Amino acid sequence: MMQLDDPITVLKGVGPKKAEALHKLNIRSIDDLIRYLPREYQDRTEVTPIGQLRSGQQTTVIATVQRVVQNYYRGARRQMLRVHVSDETGALSILFFNARFLKNAFQEGRAYAFYGTVSQVRTGLAMAHPQFTPAEERESGILPIYPLTQGITQKQLRDWQRQAAPLYGQVREYLPEEVVKRNRLMDPAMAIANMHFPENRDRYGQAKFRMIFDELLALQTGLMIVRSRSTGGSGIAFRRQPLEQEYIDGLAFPLTRAQKRVVRQIMEDLESDRIMNRLVQGDVGSGKTAVAEIAMFKAVRSGYQAVLMAPTEILARQHYEGIAPAFARYGITCGFLSGHMRAADRRQTLQKLESGGIDVLIGTHAVIQPDVVFSRLGLVITDEQHRFGVDQRIRLREKGSNPNVLVMTATPIPRTLAVVLYGDLDLSVIDEMPPGRTPVKTRSIGEESREDCYRFVEQQLARGRQGYVVTPLIELSQTLEVRSAEEVADELTERFDGRHGHGCYRVALLHGAMKQEEKDRIMEAFYEGDIDLLVSTVVIEVGINVPNATVMVLENAERFGLAQMHQLRGRVGRGSHASYCFLILHGESEVARQRGEIMEASSDGFLIAEEDLKLRGPGDIFGTRQHGLPPLVLSDLVRHADVLEKAADEAKRLMAEDPQLGRPEHEGLRRRVKRMFGNDLMLDL
Repeated sequence: MMQLDDPITVLKGVGPKKAEALHKLNIRSIDDLIRYLPREYQDRTEVTPIGQLRSGQQTTVIATVQRVVQNYYRGARRQMLRVHVSDETGALSILFFNARFLKNAFQEGRAYAFYGTVSQVRTGLAMAHPQFTPAEERESGILPIYPLTQGITQKQLRDWQRQAAPLYGQVREYLPEEVVKRNRLMDPAMAIANMHFPENRDRYGQAKFRMIFDELLALQTGLMIVRSRSTGGSGIAFRRQPLEQEYIDGLAFPLTRAQKRVVRQIMEDLESDRIMNRLVQGDVGSGKTAVAEIAMFKAVRSGYQAVLMAPTEILARQHYEGIAPAFARYGITCGFLSGHMRAADRRQTLQKLESGGIDVLIGTHAVIQPDVVFSRLGLVITDEQHRFGVDQRIRLREKGSNPNVLVMTATPIPRTLAVVLYGDLDLSVIDEMPPGRTPVKTRSIGEESREDCYRFVEQQLARGRQGYVVTPLIELSQTLEVRSAEEVADELTERFDGRHGHGCYRVALLHGAMKQEEKDRIMEAFYEGDIDLLVSTVVIEVGINVPNATVMVLENAERFGLAQMHQLRGRVGRGSHASYCFLILHGESEVARQRGEIMEASSDGFLIAEEDLKLRGPGDIFGTRQHGLPPLVLSDLVRHADVLEKAADEAKRLMAEDPQLGRPEHEGLRRRVKRMFGNDLMLDL
């Protein structure tokens, strides 16, 4: 008889190759498999005749392949596979982009079942990138859809789940009885069964609540363990004299009231004997860097070193180029460290750092490498903290003996969410902009105004300015209506390359799939003015400061969250020139229209974040990737904020009773926390 801890290879159809593919999904045992949950469900109960299809409908069509045609575009950089199919009621086009491997997947004259979304294209109705199978192999009913990896199909995963279903009953309750009763939680075995194969809508709802609660409880418990390490014990107390005032008096601008308030809070922390563990939130341009400089000045004047870690090399270098000359006037030495330095320069920097010859180190994640040794580290600062994982921040803090910690972010987090998400982390907000900063003029437009928009971009380029065009996707994908970065880059290169009398402007493409060295090279060229127009995905959301950039265009703006649009808009308006942001909306979504109105009316990132929290539309603005948290499978920190609050309350109770989760009744939760955060991070659990 199979057991939960049996290897996945005991299942019929799982040989060495399939097992290797499943390992990429972290599925090694039967227990891993049954906890690998669907990301969505599809209703395959109904089949719609082609003659009854309508645009926007998601359904199953059974049709016979008549002809397969492959088309190439722009020098074969992209290609489209068009499969012409029909039934007794009409004809339909099945479209695949950049999918040469599918050319031989269809036999003319054979019937297939296609499941996808119908759209209206120039030549008639079409389905782009549907799921398909020979008609005789079609599955029907409410089907779970799982995240996949190469070599594994949905049908195979569903078959293996059905084989494992008799073992669902072996799953035991791991939470104390009072937690289960207080939160009215479904039995975990029943919850797992209803996540894979729901009995009905109510059962599924109860099962999903249980799984989300479990996930958020493990998250909150793990975060509390991490925080207890950072706040426990005695900290470094800096000198109580107002040493920082010398630096403040030398600034070229007066601090805003908000900056003064946050500086005062930081100084109180630094002069106490408890470890500072403070988050500073501030909109783009609010002056967070000046606050960080004042804190570093205080650290050095108190006899300690400071380190500032930034998520990209260009942002780290911009910090260094701004801070090093300012500190040099006071005899403070700065060093720079990145992964792309020459070996000799790196060795010299490390030697000076260890001997105390460098007071302030500024760099990328290279500063947390094992051979980076400080002489007397007293202050650790991470900029754009949401780009770093929990483990990276801990490794940086462990470079010293209980150093004070300051983390900064320009991603506005509503207080209602921040209080739960960050718990006992002290929160400071710079909610005031320096005088003289001109808000970016923002305008929502439809597809019909794109040409006017690009003429305006051209006018800005003609004046010597630079601009961004941001798209949600790298390349043409499953949705025909979404313009990709590659497509837009091709069009704008053709438009602005001088062949049509429009002038000669340099257009470059940037996206997250590029190697880091290539991304850094392109961003550096844009920063230096060697690129006029940067077409990009959201990879430019953080980490590039180009005062000469005055125009931002967001293609398919309906696909971005409000806070994300605000972050992207913050890439312009950083200099003395008037700046502009265009939101090109596709379709007539009410939520998209509301978002556009909010963006036009406000430049307050915190107000915008609160509005996004209310709308809760597409565009996950608080995804775990953006906060450096462990990945969540089912939970959305905005949509499930109420469950997050319940989980936080239970985590506090559990941690108060058993800080190390050492009791036998907490063994299950301990295992879940270690699985979520990684064994290395939770070694002492």
